[in-house]
Amino acid sequence: MKRKNIWITGLLSLLVLFMSACGNSSTPAQDPNSTSSTAAEGTGQPKDGGNIIIAVHEDPRVLNPLYSNDRVTLTINQSLFAPLYTIEDGGEKKFVLAESLTSSEDFLTYTLKLREGLTWHDGQSLTADDIVYTMNSILDEKQNSSQRGSFVFNGKPLTAKKVDDRTVDFVLPQPSASFEAMLATLKPIPEHVFKGETDLEKSGKNSNPIGSGPFKFKEYRPGEYVTLERFDNYFGGKARLDSVTYRIAKDPNAANLALQNGELNMRKIDPADYNKLNGTGKFNMVIYPEGRLNYMVFNFNTEALKKKEVRQAIGYALDKNELIATAYGSSEFAEPGTSIFTPDTQYQSADHEQYNYNADQAKELLKAAGAENLKLRLAYANSNKIQEAQALVIQQKLKEVSIEVELMPLDSTAYSNMSLDPNNTKFDLSFNGYIMGVEPDAYKSLYLSDAAYNYSHYKNADLDKLWDQAAVEMDTAKRAEQYKQIQQTIADEMVVYPIAFDKAIIAVDKRYGGLDEARPKPVFMFEDLSKLYLN
Repeated sequence: MKRKNIWITGLLSLLVLFMSACGNSSTPAQDPNSTSSTAAEGTGQPKDGGNIIIAVHEDPRVLNPLYSNDRVTLTINQSLFAPLYTIEDGGEKKFVLAESLTSSEDFLTYTLKLREGLTWHDGQSLTADDIVYTMNSILDEKQNSSQRGSFVFNGKPLTAKKVDDRTVDFVLPQPSASFEAMLATLKPIPEHVFKGETDLEKSGKNSNPIGSGPFKFKEYRPGEYVTLERFDNYFGGKARLDSVTYRIAKDPNAANLALQNGELNMRKIDPADYNKLNGTGKFNMVIYPEGRLNYMVFNFNTEALKKKEVRQAIGYALDKNELIATAYGSSEFAEPGTSIFTPDTQYQSADHEQYNYNADQAKELLKAAGAENLKLRLAYANSNKIQEAQALVIQQKLKEVSIEVELMPLDSTAYSNMSLDPNNTKFDLSFNGYIMGVEPDAYKSLYLSDAAYNYSHYKNADLDKLWDQAAVEMDTAKRAEQYKQIQQTIADEMVVYPIAFDKAIIAVDKRYGGLDEARPKPVFMFEDLSKLYLN
């Protein structure tokens, strides 16, 4: 599905799962060239200089792209670290640090060529040594990078070999249909900075990250903000803005007020706030399908939820249309989730049980499982309006089939940490969301038995094998059938309950131009902030 951008003049008031805003009274001083949305509108002529303040809902976890898995960290690292290339709509490559990638006739060797004259933020040259070091770090099991599985094929890792200072050969143990797309997720880290570090994730070097993107690290105050400044030697040209500040803002109501007061210049907003904020006329609104699934997670550590019939019963007891109407306010901002794969993902299929609302079927399954009068705990982020709205609907709908649900609103950081605990028994149901892109192999990091981000803690050795087989299958028809089987298995097992494919709504202060050139992008809001400017 091609992504379409809908531009709306005014401000979008929306409900967002990952972004809250502005509950912190402390903020860095605004650049004198920066403007607030309460000032008179600009001339429309771009100029250099100024700052933009972007709201994020929590602190980044680690400013190292090998461990970027949450929205906030990914968003900040997007400006700090450049990729080798990106995959565009339609599957074409857009080269960034790399200038080419070619494969051998047998698809076992891929040769990557870097651009000339690349440098890190500290002035050191970025070379093939850095690419090899980054790949080897990912493949090192001791480093616990979630990207490792993308470069291991049927149990055998690829090999990265330096050819010369600008050339790297990636040698695969067997052909893989997923490799080119997954290599696009790699953002190199500097060997000269990290060499000798035994634990890259916990390294103190991450507190002053050295990257290769259009902006370089300046300052981080935990709980307050992260500020980046322009990197003048960026190969793609100097950014128009002097700096970017990511302000940590947890309270969505305070965030809306901060947007209107000009304390924030950009934020991913909630649908529930759309009409009010849009009516101010102070913002450009960017709406686009984000390729994102909003879903409910079943915790397989819970005794009652180990029974498939109980999980299926819960699916039949819920109504996706009601959940969407309540949480998003309109089908304009979301459509029912029909698969664990989003519509932009290759081989997405809805050819499996959809668990359409059927309370009688739910009651029969619960009775057959001997699981009547259950009591379950549903956790969600307390700053997330969508999750809160969904939780209330689910509590009511499950009550109708004699399941009592205790709601557990949690601080987003505590919520995330509990969810990632493989032995978590503090709650039984929870919410999550992901954006994985066009390559279906990316999804296995959420569903493999030993995957760190397997929030359900679901284990299925046969399914693990199928994921591995599909990653390397070169026959398109066979690969499509394998991914169809994966989707069917997870639906039948009711590992997760897909709720909605939702859209992103980004409110941007009208004083900022270059939005088309910066390109709206899933997760990051915009792909390249170097293209933004003040009018």
